[in-house]
Amino acid sequence: MASRELGRDAVTTMFDEMNRGAYEIEDLTPDDYRRVREILTTYADLRVGFVDAAVLAVVERLREPKLATLDHRHFSVMRPRHVDALELLPA
Repeated sequence: MASRELGRDAVTTMFDEMNRGAYEIEDLTPDDYRRVREILTTYADLRVGFVDAAVLAVVERLREPKLATLDHRHFSVMRPRHVDALELLPA
């Protein structure tokens, strides 16, 4: 999706930055996997995928109220446990 929306060069740059340590990459924990399963069940009618459910699980664990995403479709509907709704960026 990022390649389609931002272009291949932007995605390549992002991976280069990740390799340089510009971003902190968060691993999933066993509790996150349990939460992913709950999210997939709760939002089955939306056909939420594993990645979106995993992102929501991590955002909840970190208690982060903001999420940078190009996919507002699912994240504007899903309700995290720690806030009423995520602030989606870009707005």
